Amino acid sequence: MPVFPQSLMAAWFLLAQAVPLESATSLPFSPLKLILLVGWACFCLYLTPRLKDNPLVPSEYESLFQVATLLGGPLVILVLVLTDTRASARDKSFWDRLKDAMLGTMGVKPMPVEESGLQLFDANGAELSRLYGHGEAGPGDRHVLAMTVQIIEEAVRQRASDILIDPKDHTSYAVRLRVDGALRTLRILPAATSRAVLNSVKAVSSMDLAERRRPQDGAFTARKGDTSVSFRVASSGALNGEKLSIRILNQNAGRFTLADVGIPEQQRSIILGALGKPFGMVLVCGPTGSGKTTTLYSMLNAIDRQTRNVISVEDPIEAHLPNVSQIEINAKAKITFASSLRSILRQDPDVICVGEIRDEETAEIAVRAAQTGHLVLATMHCDSNPTALIRLLDLGVSPMLLSSGLSLLMTQRLVRKLCRQCKRPARLSPAAAEGFRKRGIDPGRMFQAAGCDACGGTGYLGRLAVCDLLSVTDELRTEIANNPGLAAKLRSEGEKKSRTNLKNEAFRLVVAGITSLDEFKRVVG
Repeated sequence: MPVFPQSLMAAWFLLAQAVPLESATSLPFSPLKLILLVGWACFCLYLTPRLKDNPLVPSEYESLFQVATLLGGPLVILVLVLTDTRASARDKSFWDRLKDAMLGTMGVKPMPVEESGLQLFDANGAELSRLYGHGEAGPGDRHVLAMTVQIIEEAVRQRASDILIDPKDHTSYAVRLRVDGALRTLRILPAATSRAVLNSVKAVSSMDLAERRRPQDGAFTARKGDTSVSFRVASSGALNGEKLSIRILNQNAGRFTLADVGIPEQQRSIILGALGKPFGMVLVCGPTGSGKTTTLYSMLNAIDRQTRNVISVEDPIEAHLPNVSQIEINAKAKITFASSLRSILRQDPDVICVGEIRDEETAEIAVRAAQTGHLVLATMHCDSNPTALIRLLDLGVSPMLLSSGLSLLMTQRLVRKLCRQCKRPARLSPAAAEGFRKRGIDPGRMFQAAGCDACGGTGYLGRLAVCDLLSVTDELRTEIANNPGLAAKLRSEGEKKSRTNLKNEAFRLVVAGITSLDEFKRVVG
């Protein structure tokens, strides 16, 4: 119980002791008025500390308003709502301003909305403000549109890969960003405001605003000056409301090199050797969000596209590559990976890029193309190189075809880099430090995350790829083609070796002071 109510109870007890019961009826004041006075004082004390960072209070007069609230309580907030001292709230109605003030007292801070040069466009090139309210947006609508743009712009500024808008309960939604693979909360918004923001995103993504339960997909583009960023949107019904996920496509992926991805020189030489061959398949493996597509683009950038005909099939196209014929999957138009690959084989390709192998037909066509004189680059969702071989066999690719078509298998993970501005020497236990010294490792070169404004308080800024390469040698080809028990052997020996290689590559970054032991354990265990 707070100290102030305790002191009030003590004062009330002393008063009851000092005044006899028979004289209580002759008190010069009403007990009801005293109770109301005490309740008013408690309410004023409750509101005063919660006036800090309220959207209606100018920061330079915050102390003055807190003193006034000690006496005036909710009357001060009512005056603030009526006068509306924040310029960003002038377009809002009285009830919206009152709601923001009440949310501020409960710790929910509405996002301040500022004008931005960012514009959102749907797939047909129509701007969001024209779609919302058919170009006749009122003051409340303009506030919602500005907030939607601000969320998008803040996500791009923080290098986020995803924006998640999820209902927390019936009264509020959480707006979260995935930055460097980790989620961070951007804002907590009231439910009514969040639903309006969701409708804005759905409108510009050409989605059905009336449908809130059935899953939907859409896309839109953001432009500011000469810069353009593409977004993919997915919505679905959830408990307490509707959930929205916005994927921010990496527009810089088309300019990445293998060195930019973080692949060391020794592994780069192996990859470049496989890319220099006229045929064969290079398969990039890893779970969702491990940077497979970015690595695939880096490989395409290492190929001379002036002298080789390069065609890609992607879902979606994340970055535009010069001198590459890029085909985007469209299930509604019956443009699939398999149908596109059959068409591509009639277009005299030298290099074929497959965004993802998902089914039996795509796997069969891709491996057969690699066997018949084409260089094929592809990705697959799996944990390791042995798992990729097992999955290709499970998809119906014959062992003989697989042994002759595969050239290089590559599994990768992404580890976060320590922020250079705030990283500090790692605090290790004496036993751990001694163990590293016995292995010839200097523990003084290891660092840990701290957190600063530059990295958003996380201690990490940016990511690097950690890879395990498996070159398909003649010995491995023979084993794939002739060993019927290969799958069981790969599940035991191959899986263990692959994980060991990933751990060794990740630990190399720890010893170099690029990442931390905590990040090493999080990514590779």
